[in-house]
Amino acid sequence: MLRLPICELLSIEFPIIQGGMAWVADAHLAAAVSNAGGMGLIAGMSMNGEQLRAEIHKARSLTDKPFGVNIMLMSPHTPEVAKVVIEEKIPVVTTGAGNPSSYIKAWKEAGIQVLPVVASSGLAKMMERAGADAVIAEGCEAGGHIGELTTMALLPQVCDAVKNIPVIAAGGIADGRGLAAAVMLGAAGAQLGTAFLVAEECTIHENYKKRVLAAKDIDTLTTGHRFGHPVRALKSNFTRTYRKKEFAPESTQEELEALGVGALRRAAREGDEENGCFMAGQSAGLQKSIRPARQIMEEMTAQAEEILKGAARWVK
Repeated sequence: MLRLPICELLSIEFPIIQGGMAWVADAHLAAAVSNAGGMGLIAGMSMNGEQLRAEIHKARSLTDKPFGVNIMLMSPHTPEVAKVVIEEKIPVVTTGAGNPSSYIKAWKEAGIQVLPVVASSGLAKMMERAGADAVIAEGCEAGGHIGELTTMALLPQVCDAVKNIPVIAAGGIADGRGLAAAVMLGAAGAQLGTAFLVAEECTIHENYKKRVLAAKDIDTLTTGHRFGHPVRALKSNFTRTYRKKEFAPESTQEELEALGVGALRRAAREGDEENGCFMAGQSAGLQKSIRPARQIMEEMTAQAEEILKGAARWVK
């Protein structure tokens, strides 16, 4: 069985963390992934403190295994959700879209393991100095908010940059080949987002799952580059409209932000194929069927183990 350092750090069976996808990573998915042997996460981005607390309580009614919370630092609710994870004794927090340094000390004092998502080696070193337990190096193949570097370029540089904490790979990893490659680049585990969009236990709208299953390798695009907030999603009426307006000289940042408000919720919860933003990574083309979360992780780790065991045949 494939046992990587993240398994010991987080006391999990599979070396896999489920991504904190807003409007996707709810109590049901987090509990299912944790029950299946991974580390499930609740996405806190769209919630205020009390909404997050209610979702945490719901997850605890569905699992007795540990699960975490993802906090998107660009959210206006960040200060209150940062307190809620302490009050609720959440064991693991991941962060994205910013620098969590101002919160790490309080989280660590509360016994929380902190795993920030980083898109550069510079931020990774800063997070190590601030006391992070691990960093998640996420390449631009990922869905949602992304940086500029690919996973293959970013991951080994982050592994070289930090000296005393594990590095978890994210972005474009959707099967055992991707996991094995990440391990060879120095990863101590992997975070998956797009792969869990088609988990049986994922509660997103059926239209969203169908779009992921129908996707090919070229069926995602990024928007938001003009004002410095790139987002990867499946090609759709919304993303094409957004991209056209993004590069129109008369468009303002405020107009584009207003256009994007609620688009992910409309996709994930309403299945709105005209006005929804179906966030997904470039690995969407590898998703071929809906299956339980445990099967996703079992198949991935078994394939990775087989590949890694067989790699020695190339060394003479």
